[in-house]
Formats: sequence, structure tokens, C-alpha cells
Amino acid sequence: MKLIIQIPCYNEADTLPETLAQLPRGMRGFTSVELLVIDDGSEDDTANVAWENRADHVIRLERHLGLANAYTKGLDAALKLGADVIVNTDADNQYPGKEIIKLVEPILNGEAEMVIGDRGVGTLEYFSSTKRLLQRLGSRVVSTTAGFKIPDATSGFRAITREVALQTMVLSNYSYTLETLIQAGANQVKVAFVPIETNPPTRPSRLFRSVRNYVINSTKTILRSFTMYRALKVFTWLGIILMVAGFVLGIRFLIFFFQGMGGGHIQSLILTAVLLILGFLTFLIGLLADLVSFNRKILEEILYRLRRQDAEPHSDDDINWPDLPF
Repeated sequence: MKLIIQIPCYNEADTLPETLAQLPRGMRGFTSVELLVIDDGSEDDTANVAWENRADHVIRLERHLGLANAYTKGLDAALKLGADVIVNTDADNQYPGKEIIKLVEPILNGEAEMVIGDRGVGTLEYFSSTKRLLQRLGSRVVSTTAGFKIPDATSGFRAITREVALQTMVLSNYSYTLETLIQAGANQVKVAFVPIETNPPTRPSRLFRSVRNYVINSTKTILRSFTMYRALKVFTWLGIILMVAGFVLGIRFLIFFFQGMGGGHIQSLILTAVLLILGFLTFLIGLLADLVSFNRKILEEILYRLRRQDAEPHSDDDINWPDLPF
């Protein structure tokens, strides 16, 4: 079995040497361990630093596309390079290389297809109180959307099997972490979380630029994924609640009307009409969202088949990057 550790990078020439130095070059259960660096259009010497520090494969994107795109291009490359298991870690050395064995053990034992490193975000000392609160709240929201308990939704330290990599489809330009968990829940992927240690930060987070930026981008990602996978059920229940409230108010108005007091309750009649219309429109939105969900499933199946055909093992010199799906 081959393990490929991929590291998406953007201007990480200073931190990359220490990160690469800590990563294992061999591991029980794998015949080979290879390091893949995805240079996301860095403006510094990240690509050369990666080669100088014994990375096995370095892919340099022509321009900066963002973390989510760099992650998916790394998956495509790892599949072509014959990876059976793919581990993703950050270039800023947040995740110690020794913790990788914890990630791959549940996969080797057949207990999981995706394993996430749980940092214990609610208690991390170097997170601000606001960031800890947002991380806990975000994890709860994603748990509800994905359909299983998620203690650390934004952890980028994860291991996935080849089959899960073939199924992965990321539409967000912001981050892959939330969307892939929601997708895993919809596809009934076996997901496990393992507690891990983390290193102190070497620089400020580039995703968490501000509370406002984090909340807006995370909310957009969750809502988009939510609409793709859980929309019909939720919008149907919302529509039913609105319509039931409308019927209750309508019956209340009729009772007063037949008692000769309808003239004083015209507001209830208006509100009844509004709630019934809103309920019906909400149900229609759910149907439209369900159609969008089916379209995504079709796209995922097409992508899966294309990746299976395209993911025959290659050397990195044979990979034709412009033809990749993302």
C-alpha cells in the first residue's frame, strides 16, 4: 500500500522545511510513503524549498487558486501517483508529523474511510475565546447538517482512502473542510475522529482573517452544502409549520366571524394568507433545491467515473495538469 502525504502551500518557504522534516518517510502498514507539495501559486521560493527538503513530488499551480482548489488538485495528483491512502496536513507545522500514525490506524484496521484529527478546539489555549466559541458553534451546525457528531469541523489534518478521494467533489473556493464532511455524511462514509496534539502557531491564520470573514464564508459553505443534501426534508417541514400556523389563525378568524366579530380580526385573516403563501413557497423552494441536489449527484457520479479512468498510476512527469477536473 502507498501512503501519500499532501501539503497545500501558499508562501510557506519559511515554515515548510520544519514541516517536511517532521513527516515520516516510512510507516507500518505501507510499502511506501511519499510527500506531495502543492504550491498554490506562491510568490516566494516555496517550490524550490520543497525540492531542497526532499519532497517526492512538487506541483506548482500557475496562479493562486485558494486552499480548496489546491486541496482537490492534490487529491487528483495523489490518485494518479497511485495513493491508497491520502493524508492532508498544513504547511505551517500546526500538526506534528508523529500524529499521522493516529490518523491512518483506523483506516488500516478497517474501522473508517475518513479520519479527522480532533484538536479539541474548545480548549486550545492559543485560540481566542471568540474563535473557540465560533469553532464549537460551527462544529455543531455542521454536525446537524452532516448527520453525525463532529467535534472539530475545520481541522485540515485528515486521512482518506482512495475510494473516498475518488468521490470527493469540492465546489467552495474558501475551504474544503466543512463541505467534505457534509458530503461524507450524505454518502454514508465511515468517519472517525482521533484526538491529536498541535504545535503552537507560527503565523496568524490566513483563513481566519477576521470574525466577520470567517462567519460569512463558513455560512455560505454550510448553506450551499445544506441545500445540496438536506434541503427537501428541512424546507418541507418549514413549509408545513408555516401552513399549520396559517390554518390555525384561519380557523381562529372563522370562529370570530361566525360569532359576528370578524370585523375586528381582519389582521388575522391577512396573516393567515401570508403564512399559507409563505408555506407553499417554502415547499416549492425545497423541491427546487432537491432538483439541484440530484444535479450534484449526477456530477459526482460523472466525476467519480472520470477519476477512476484517469487515476491509473503515473509518474509526476506524466501528469497533465491543465486537463484535471478542477
